[in-house]
Amino acid sequence: MKDVTAFFRSKLFLINLAIAAAVISAIFWFTYLWLDNYTKHGENISVPDLRGMKVKQVDSLVSNLHLQFAVVDSVYLPDYSRGTIVEQDPLPRANVKEHRTIYLTVNSGIPPKVQMPNLIDVSLRQAEAILQTYGLMVGEFSYRHDLAKNAVLEQKFRGRDIKPGTLISRGSIINLVLGDGIGAGKVEVPSLIGLTKSEALFVLKGSSLNAGAVIFDETVRDSANAIIYKQFPLPSDSATVNEGETIDIYLTHKTSKIPD
Repeated sequence: MKDVTAFFRSKLFLINLAIAAAVISAIFWFTYLWLDNYTKHGENISVPDLRGMKVKQVDSLVSNLHLQFAVVDSVYLPDYSRGTIVEQDPLPRANVKEHRTIYLTVNSGIPPKVQMPNLIDVSLRQAEAILQTYGLMVGEFSYRHDLAKNAVLEQKFRGRDIKPGTLISRGSIINLVLGDGIGAGKVEVPSLIGLTKSEALFVLKGSSLNAGAVIFDETVRDSANAIIYKQFPLPSDSATVNEGETIDIYLTHKTSKIPD
């Protein structure tokens, strides 16, 4: 036991211990310096803004900054030309280390295909909303006689009818043929004199006509019981109008206004 204690207290042991400590310290020191140099501790590169540039313009710029890039995705944006960078990761002005890869999204320039929806018999407002959902554009309107006012009667692409389900490019323009609310046929003007408003609306509907202006005179307090004393156009044996046209009606509580 005394020999062991004496050994640890000997000059030789202390010298070896000091040498070992120095070697270990040197190893840690050089490792720290190597890692610091390898990772460029405290040295960052500000990522440039590549958006709006062409991919072929990026190579030299990124190389000079000791960075790398990779195109990882593409989208279609009609306002950008083909091959233009629209997104990047990391974002501009982010601080990164050397050789960091910047991931790019570019504009493909080729619009994706979508299926033409079925717009027949839907209203103009619905048709506009549906086309927007599909990424299609509303073009010109034309009208033809039909009782369904502003209902889509035909859908056209490049001057021709286009069937639902047809594949066309996103952003294509679709022209619509709409009903004008007036039928092609002629009907006699019915006599509404002496009828209440609700009775007149029933007669007009049966004749494929619509109520136009509804005018009450000063005697009307209860419109439900008011009666029609005048109308325009006037009824006659020869009076005819197009289906879907309107008849103006005048109402009163004064029965003396009703013609015999």
